[in-house]
Amino acid sequence: MSGFDIQFLKRAIELAQHNITSGNGGPFGAVIVREGKIIAEGANHVTINNDPTAHAEVVAIREACKKLNTFQLENCEIYCSCEPCPMCLGAIYWARPKAVYFAASKQDAADAGFDDSFIYEEIALPIAKRSIPTMHHSMQAAIEVFRKWTDSENKTEY
Repeated sequence: MSGFDIQFLKRAIELAQHNITSGNGGPFGAVIVREGKIIAEGANHVTINNDPTAHAEVVAIREACKKLNTFQLENCEIYCSCEPCPMCLGAIYWARPKAVYFAASKQDAADAGFDDSFIYEEIALPIAKRSIPTMHHSMQAAIEVFRKWTDSENKTEY
């Protein structure tokens, strides 16, 4: 991966630190960079917003997409204070940046009480064995929606 710049990783760490001292949320920060400039920043706001999806990376992705008026972050890089969790990693892949850089590892996060290993384990399990009851109820109407999408001339593919 080319383009790594330590200043942006340091900024993500600063956001994480500030989040702790301000009492706004967990110790996570993220910045999104395009052409050598920060276009969006995010810090963990799960507890302050009562939003389990308000992780630093997701907050930054939402801000960057709004600012760029797009749902994909082509030619952008994401710098994270910590290795992204499974949810954030999914959001990052959907956003399609050209690179992701992180400072602390998921093991460092686990050591501080942010252990995501159970999510990775749950994803690998058959649906019937997951800890949150999850059931598939196939319905033709739901499948028909996908057929309509496939046939639509007004869709924006992603």
